[in-house]
Amino acid sequence: MARPSPEPTPARPLDVPLKTRRGIGPERASQLARLGIHTVGDLLLHRPRRYEDRRRLRAVADLQLGKAATARGKIVALGVKRWRGGSKSLFEFILDDGTARLHCRWWNLPFMEKYFRQGEEVLVYGKPNSLKPRTIDHPETEIVKTDEEHFVHLNRIVPIYPLTEGLPQRWLRSFIWRTLEEYAPYILEPWNGLVVPASVGSRPLKGGIPDLPGRVDAVRMLHFPQEMSDAEIARQRLALDEFLELQLAVQRRRKNLLANAKGLPCAGDNHLIKPFLKELRFTLTEAQTRVLRQIRRDMGGSHPMRRLLQGDVGSGKTAVAACAALMALESGFNVALMAPTEILAEQHFQAFSHWFRSLGIRVELRTGNRETSNVEHRTSNFERSESANSALRVPHSAFLTIGTHALIESGFTPDNLGLVIIDEQHRFGVAQREKLVRKGRYPHLLVMTATPIPRTLGLTLYGDLDISVIDQLPAGRGRLKTFLRTADKLPKVFDFIRGKLKEGRQAYLVYPRVEESDGRDLKAVITEWEKLQQEFAPSQIGLLHGRLIPEEKERVMADFRANRVHALVTTSLIEVGVDVPNATVMLIENAERFGLAQLHQLRGRIGRGAHESYCVLVADIKTEEARRRLKVLEEITDGFRIAEEDLKLRGPGELLGQQQSGVPAFRFGDLASDRALVERARALATAWLEKT
Repeated sequence: MARPSPEPTPARPLDVPLKTRRGIGPERASQLARLGIHTVGDLLLHRPRRYEDRRRLRAVADLQLGKAATARGKIVALGVKRWRGGSKSLFEFILDDGTARLHCRWWNLPFMEKYFRQGEEVLVYGKPNSLKPRTIDHPETEIVKTDEEHFVHLNRIVPIYPLTEGLPQRWLRSFIWRTLEEYAPYILEPWNGLVVPASVGSRPLKGGIPDLPGRVDAVRMLHFPQEMSDAEIARQRLALDEFLELQLAVQRRRKNLLANAKGLPCAGDNHLIKPFLKELRFTLTEAQTRVLRQIRRDMGGSHPMRRLLQGDVGSGKTAVAACAALMALESGFNVALMAPTEILAEQHFQAFSHWFRSLGIRVELRTGNRETSNVEHRTSNFERSESANSALRVPHSAFLTIGTHALIESGFTPDNLGLVIIDEQHRFGVAQREKLVRKGRYPHLLVMTATPIPRTLGLTLYGDLDISVIDQLPAGRGRLKTFLRTADKLPKVFDFIRGKLKEGRQAYLVYPRVEESDGRDLKAVITEWEKLQQEFAPSQIGLLHGRLIPEEKERVMADFRANRVHALVTTSLIEVGVDVPNATVMLIENAERFGLAQLHQLRGRIGRGAHESYCVLVADIKTEEARRRLKVLEEITDGFRIAEEDLKLRGPGELLGQQQSGVPAFRFGDLASDRALVERARALATAWLEKT
């Protein structure tokens, strides 16, 4: 009988499927696949979640309450206790190491009994929850075996890996050891020949990356470090490779753009900007003026502008965007501005319509709610009657379209698109950004962020963009004070808000949920709105949340802007773009449920007029860490510092929203703490592309 022909060997040995390896049957292959491990390369980059120093085990007699440790001993007794007719159980074994006995218990897991036998030697890791008797509930365990590979598991620092049901820790560690021994020669330097000057006092190591080991050494140190510090050194090297791969992709995209795309002449001639600036109720800050010079230089350059505009809440990014739009409109090109929500798109539409009306510029609004395919019938402030301003020479074809995701749908087909402006970019992601840009022939691109982006994220997510920073707030703004309070102080907070409403000011009252939810002690806008109408009578209290139909949202916001509604009970829906200068008070309940950057963005809705403003954070503070986190907002008003703190505390996925942020899923990189590695990767990528 002829033997089945083996699967062809991949050109790259690390791409060999594990299911073809000896000893890997369908069940084991399925277990590994659940961990995302399909090939030899996947296996060798399976990162340990922690390490145990089995050169220095803790005697059972020396275990401390609540402190994790590893002990080793023999099982002297074991069994299962059952009660309530067998519906409840406790499996327990007693471990003796000669110094004391340790009770290891598993609640309601009676099947654990089949994994252990009396007399077996076992390693146990966990935190003792009692010392009388010494007890660990649900510890991690590993049976000690004196086989030919015992040196992999004992008397050394050993890796502890993430597992899945049915996959033993000891088996996986042995398998990785054997695979590493066999495939180490195939772990090559991905950036061979990349030469970077070494830092002072160090030598460039093999592979050209100073201060860090070669890749094969890094993989060895990752799995079987000689010292605990080796694991972090290995992580840094492998993280650098991840960052470098990303930076190369980002910089290649930029390089291709510069090589293939010619910039549209959109610098303008000031015939619209001058009258626009003259009619503004405020003077641009020096920072805004500096950024506009950068934008004008880009829009008149030989390549399309790709620029990220960031600044703190209230720094005047929208006014800068308006001037950029006017440059393109002066040059005869159309402009598209995309915002993430209908409320923000509506607000931009009202602001730009007001600003551009006297200039005779057509402004259109296009959202999912108002989507049409006919330009003539879109919602617009455009009037066909001749006006005295027709002498401003606005080309008939040049107009501004403001919209939501509707702008990236097939129904929106603008002609002569010269500039794309994207507000609150992280809500969209790179793919949607590119989809809108491709509706034109290499239009200029201006991306705006709602709050400052930490430098590490800026280099990672927006590495293909030039960055402009508005680092100055407009003059004439009242001071904004933030206070942290507990729920028992709410009556006093309500008295304070009531007083401000009597003075003619307005307020936002923010809650984390739309409706009450079982099992979660979070307040909801619908329930609180009903209570607060009585609390603040006779003041008019409005209700705004994401489940309202668009027309209702617009009506509520119009009433609030006109001061017909005095306080707005809302969710975080208003965190971006809402601009009501008379609103000077914000109450945020369950503040502990929001991120720092989101809270900073929310409080940016007040403090936009000349009056002093007050933000009150009411939180259920159960830990000192939670208190410290929220105290940051009491003490710091600089959005850049707050964004850095939020990145450290919550990570990039939480800070920006994992689905839309475009944050890569790094195995080894940590954007919250690896800024130096990201900057090194950026420099290395530049050097690499210059060579190739």
